Amino acid sequence: MDLDDIIDLKTYPLSDTKFRQSCKATFDQTGVLSMPGFVTPSAIATIRNEGDANQDKVYAKTEQHTVYLSAPDPAYPSDHPRNRLVESSKGCITDDLIPQSSALRALYNSDVFRDFLCDVLGEDALYEYADPLSSINLHFARTGQELGWHFDNSSFAITLMVQAPEKGGQFEYVKNVRDADAGDMNFDAVGDILDGATPVTELVAEAGSLVFFRGRNSMHRVAPNEGARTRVLAVLAYNAEPGVSLSEEARQTFYGRVK
Repeated sequence: MDLDDIIDLKTYPLSDTKFRQSCKATFDQTGVLSMPGFVTPSAIATIRNEGDANQDKVYAKTEQHTVYLSAPDPAYPSDHPRNRLVESSKGCITDDLIPQSSALRALYNSDVFRDFLCDVLGEDALYEYADPLSSINLHFARTGQELGWHFDNSSFAITLMVQAPEKGGQFEYVKNVRDADAGDMNFDAVGDILDGATPVTELVAEAGSLVFFRGRNSMHRVAPNEGARTRVLAVLAYNAEPGVSLSEEARQTFYGRVK
């Protein structure tokens, strides 16, 4: 499949230097870059159909976790923001179940797309995961399912909306809550967000939207899906170094298997 069958290259001229610079400037300033209609309707339809065909292989799980995605710290009480638990519930199809002929895989592997990502993200190179499960994931959030408040461990995330929900399921975030590199966890601000006392920014993405997000220091969640239509989101995961695998423990947790 040709790249112009997958990406709206007229709206998003990935090889154009000025366009890349503009995208990088926006992302550097805001930590968010949303590109509506990035993937063509026909390509989105095929990706959605591939997901539907593998519904019986979705690994579904509901879990409680801290916003820091780490075990509770016994130095703090259970109701402290460091240890308060939120709920995440979703299903996932792993990389090995994405067809080799998929438009999603062609996009992920495209040199033009990856070079564009490097420029926007400020990376010298980007590499797929070395394990067979983690590079491309399709996430499914059915009615009532959500992704609880958290910070990312990685410095950036690239997602593609494949099917938007009818109601709810919006991406919500609060920028620059903590400074992880400096060890400042900002528990008071985290507590206010969990209590609903802090205004949040909403990002509502339609099918075909590509979104860049820096979530290491910005707290974020996906609100519960309030409609009957499943929210389907593709996560395109890259590493700045070759040969990196997600740990077996993490694979078991996220996918229910290690290979």
